[in-house]
Amino acid sequence: MQISIPAPGTMKPLENNLFKGLFFCIFTPRFNKKIMTRFTSILLILLALYLPAKTQSDFDYSIALEEIVLPGLPGLQSYIYAQHESKWLIIGGRKDGLHARQPFNAFPQSGNNTMIYVADIASGELWSSSMETLTVSIREQLQSTNMNFSQDGDTLYVIGGYAFAASENDHITFPYLTTITVSSVIEAVINNEPLTPFVKQITNDVFAITGGHLVKMGAYFYLVGGHRFDGRYNPMGNPTYVQSYSNQIRMFTINNSGNQLTYGNYSAITDPVHLRRRDYNLIAQVFPDGTQGYTISSGVFQLGVDLPFLYPVDIRENSYTPITTFNQYLCNYHAANIGLYDSVSQQMHNLFFGGMSQYYYQNGTLIQDNLVPFVKTISRLTRYADGSLQEYQMTEEMPGFQGSGAEFIVNPDLPLNATGSILLHKCQNDTLLLGHIFGGIYSPLLNPFSSNQTSQTSADARIYAVRLIPSSVVGVQKIDGTNPYQLNVFPNPSKGDFTLEVEADASVDVYYYLTNTAGAIIDEGFLNEKNNGKQSKLIRPSISSAQQNLQVTIVAEDRFFVTKKIVIH
Repeated sequence: MQISIPAPGTMKPLENNLFKGLFFCIFTPRFNKKIMTRFTSILLILLALYLPAKTQSDFDYSIALEEIVLPGLPGLQSYIYAQHESKWLIIGGRKDGLHARQPFNAFPQSGNNTMIYVADIASGELWSSSMETLTVSIREQLQSTNMNFSQDGDTLYVIGGYAFAASENDHITFPYLTTITVSSVIEAVINNEPLTPFVKQITNDVFAITGGHLVKMGAYFYLVGGHRFDGRYNPMGNPTYVQSYSNQIRMFTINNSGNQLTYGNYSAITDPVHLRRRDYNLIAQVFPDGTQGYTISSGVFQLGVDLPFLYPVDIRENSYTPITTFNQYLCNYHAANIGLYDSVSQQMHNLFFGGMSQYYYQNGTLIQDNLVPFVKTISRLTRYADGSLQEYQMTEEMPGFQGSGAEFIVNPDLPLNATGSILLHKCQNDTLLLGHIFGGIYSPLLNPFSSNQTSQTSADARIYAVRLIPSSVVGVQKIDGTNPYQLNVFPNPSKGDFTLEVEADASVDVYYYLTNTAGAIIDEGFLNEKNNGKQSKLIRPSISSAQQNLQVTIVAEDRFFVTKKIVIH
């Protein structure tokens, strides 16, 4: 089902009436001068409110895509990569498109990428090497899809991934941490030499995660979100698989020195509501206080409904913060993206290229499609110096329905911070080669999955050079991401019982989750009292007499979340 939502910046009657009024003021001789002054003041205020929806004065750039051809490089999606000097190291992922609906035909072994590629985009050279010389557990993991990976210096850290494992005669999520010496493997591939000396691996179930993200902050690695999925995919929920969401941020150190590969100092933060995320974008951030971190952007699926999350979650060292006051609409699954930070304006910009989204623009109207189709949208999310977030649709689009499962490989010659964000204020040239988008899924259709036409999709072999060009761009859509709901909890602190109250029409379903500090859901349900534009519920939690800090989250319209802390003593 598609729902049309009026978009900001498309109110043509208002625009026409404002300028008609101004014309009348200027060209009517007998028009009272005092009235004209007042009218002009009002007009300027209205224009100030209206024009931001059509301009982007805080980001005066346009985006240009140029297709690059690298003969011999196959289409790949959901792969991992690393860089050394001018060369890319490309490992794993799939050679086919969107997975089929039928369990027997989903994620076939024949679609695994069993080759390691080295690409030099500057010279146009390509080298490859088979994984067959690697040990069974290493090559089975490295040909999987949706691995969690992070490059730190000359080492590529790889965790998990999902694929058919011949050693298990089943599809599994791999319980491995693997390290790869990037420069050495690149040289080995180019010179057709053994790969084994430069790859190490250990096993532990904490690494059995696919569809999450791995990053490093300080001395610790953070394995964020994802899920464990063992067995064959089945869209009907039939017992062909076992799935469990991580609901966690897992933190640990890694010792990769010499012949060693160990991990330690393990801990985890658990939240079954806000951290239930997979196949999302983990975007680099510089927060207003100058600290660096990351933000979970969208992802799937909510607890109560098979729809994406729309609000972001900020991640700093040892902590996370759900930003439920804001919804991001235009990119919901993992897609090519890049961060740009300007220290002069203290603005953090993240660009998203294509992918899949529950919302997209069509002829200036925001369309809601709960099938979450492939889109062409290029969008921007900006965090301002005051911490506020704002989303924009850029005027440019992807050439087709592509970008999902692609990666943005940043230009290493640009000034970058520790999280890989481009430092705009340190860039000297007017036109910037930001980097390249490679691979992902190409679809000729909006919704090939629901129409059982996934065979028409494919892994994309195209490479796009992405340039940022100074330009006074107009026509950019500014999207209203505000959350209209508020949650009242009283009494708080409480000796036991407490009431939840939300201003919401009776036709709106409002659901709640009550969680404890251990990350367990201890109560949930609908608000059942509906009177005079409000919904409420008396909660009697079954907990011990000791003081506890609880968290309650309400969900309205399957897209707006609000969370409050409650103290029980």
